[in-house]
Amino acid sequence: MKHALSHQQLGRGSLRPTPPDGPAPSGPDDGTSRPTRFVGWLGGFGCAAAGYAVFQFLFEVLPDSVDGEAAKYLIASVSGLGTALAAWLAAALLRARAAATAPRPLPRPGTGTTAPTGSQGPGPLPQLFAATCDTLVGEVSVVDDPERGRLVGWAHSLGESTPSRPTSVGTAYGLQTMLDLGTTDGRLFTGELADTLWRLRLPDGGWSARSQGARARPEVTALVLGALARAGASRDGRLAREVDLCTAAFTHEADPAGRESTHVLTTVLRGLLRAAPDCGALPVLREALVDGAVSDPHRDHLRCWGYRLNQPPEHPSPVHTAQAVLALDRAARVLGESPAVRAAREDGVRWLLSCPDAAHHDCRDLENGRDEVRRPRPDDPARHEVLNVRHFTASWIVRALLCRGSLEVARQDGLEETWRELLDGAAARVRAGQQDGIWTWAQSENTELRRPMWMTYQGVSALRAHAVWTYRPDEAAAAR
Repeated sequence: MKHALSHQQLGRGSLRPTPPDGPAPSGPDDGTSRPTRFVGWLGGFGCAAAGYAVFQFLFEVLPDSVDGEAAKYLIASVSGLGTALAAWLAAALLRARAAATAPRPLPRPGTGTTAPTGSQGPGPLPQLFAATCDTLVGEVSVVDDPERGRLVGWAHSLGESTPSRPTSVGTAYGLQTMLDLGTTDGRLFTGELADTLWRLRLPDGGWSARSQGARARPEVTALVLGALARAGASRDGRLAREVDLCTAAFTHEADPAGRESTHVLTTVLRGLLRAAPDCGALPVLREALVDGAVSDPHRDHLRCWGYRLNQPPEHPSPVHTAQAVLALDRAARVLGESPAVRAAREDGVRWLLSCPDAAHHDCRDLENGRDEVRRPRPDDPARHEVLNVRHFTASWIVRALLCRGSLEVARQDGLEETWRELLDGAAARVRAGQQDGIWTWAQSENTELRRPMWMTYQGVSALRAHAVWTYRPDEAAAAR
């Protein structure tokens, strides 16, 4: 399977800079060959003039031994036409060469276009990240709430038609995006964003999505706790109490729907690994995730995951398998790993590497997905609260393949080239989904394009991880 995208196709280009003085000026001593200068001089007279000159010259010098006046005209005419055609082709070639080597203007910042190879300006990724930061700063919402105080953050999506108000989910993803961007210009203070998350905490503890009402949900609570931990919150005190509340509410008895959902379980696992790596619930959650894998008969009976744990193997899911691989890899670094857990994680990696499509930047394994989590409503158990979950699949595939354990599996199996091809294809798909540094989710039921904060965070996170992996300072130095 040979379908790797080149570095130029992915927008990376050459790392070797052009000389600071730019290209050498053209002139008599610019190294141009004599035949090239002759053709340029000849073309200056025009193709027709060059052809006529050759015709006139041959007609005058051809010897009288050539059969008749008509023969002289024929030979001279054919030679003249041939010369005119050759001059035209040579001039076209020179123009094409000049166009190819002429310096091209740098793209405007934030356009998402690729900078030309060898340019001295910033590459496309810094431009993309700068555009992301500018948009998030420009669309941050500041609200003075009479009960909760000053709120600084984002709604679930950018550009919502209703007046935006910071939410737990939007602000948590926005905070993590700003941390990934590493912004230091002071236009947004991460401390204010963290304070806002604490102010959005529900009265009885924990956090919930806007559509989930006033009852805390483990997946949102773990998301917020992970963001607060990344922002520097102390593990003692408030953070530790919220971790205890989260784990107490995430049991089979208290939340059976959540414990059966691969998305919910992996979200809680990743959040707690950041906020409370010594939490006693982590090994239990990891075992539940491993036990929920299924064997896929269509891919050498490798274990993978569906949108629900222990889902029948007829419905394997690339995005949920990637989420499980990522969570298990992070857990291995914090908790260590038993042979059984390692075998499940490595099967998941091999399942991702066994994608049957040839063009991985546009294959079925990268199609975005949806699922839902249905829970009984606290106020009316006969009715259900429905959490619609959408998945930016390509970004999950990139992050799962970039796990240290994934590369180790690829090397052990002699599949490093396949791993590289699949990774580059998924990264190209991620980058193609943004405009001015913001990712959009196309809704099939109407023409509206929504810009969820979680999707921009996942896009930025995936491209940043891919860029770190592709950084080759030694190779760049050797090329100079």
